[in-house]
Amino acid sequence: MSENKRHPLRQSRRSEAYNSFTEHLLARDIRPGQFISQRELVEITDMPLGAIRELIPRLEADGLITTVPQRGMQVAHIDLELVRNAFQLRFFLELEAARLFTIQASDQTLTKLRKAHEDVLHSASENGITPELLEHAQTVDWSLHDTIIDSLDNEIISKIYKVNSVKIRLIRQERFRLSESLLQNVMNDHLAIIAAFEKRDPEQAATCLRQHLENARGRALGLGDR
Repeated sequence: MSENKRHPLRQSRRSEAYNSFTEHLLARDIRPGQFISQRELVEITDMPLGAIRELIPRLEADGLITTVPQRGMQVAHIDLELVRNAFQLRFFLELEAARLFTIQASDQTLTKLRKAHEDVLHSASENGITPELLEHAQTVDWSLHDTIIDSLDNEIISKIYKVNSVKIRLIRQERFRLSESLLQNVMNDHLAIIAAFEKRDPEQAATCLRQHLENARGRALGLGDR
């Protein structure tokens, strides 16, 4: 019997601690490059010290923290190497997933995706771009990518993608955010991808998605709004 089956509560605590850490990291309660102690993690995540001690090896394995000799634990830096590596993984995972999604996705799923994006553009046109709309648009943006990956129904890929997604979202926070000037570009990029899905054209979907990811990578590398 595996350790996970013998100790479901322990596994649940570890998962809760991990989810709490990433939520606080994305909420900027914990900052990239910050040095942090186990006690501080207990206070921030509201998890017991035992769960934090078990969490640390997972965070180290995922590249979200590193142990610096004589200084302690440091949250991952957002640097050019991380940007390049995180986006390279996105290309490997998402392009092939998009090809499969094009063939397998239901018409209902595609209709839902299109409506979500068109609603954002309609709201921007009718009511202007508000902070609330930007926040909602960011959720719609992430949802498309998550839906493509989740459709694979592959737990190993989903776990790898989830970790990388945290890094991508940190990169966005530090280097570029969805702004008024980008909102329409991003939504239109996505609608081009969705149109390829609707045509059931895997290579066109992959081409459109590649261009979208290249645009995002260029912004993260400081190559301008694209």
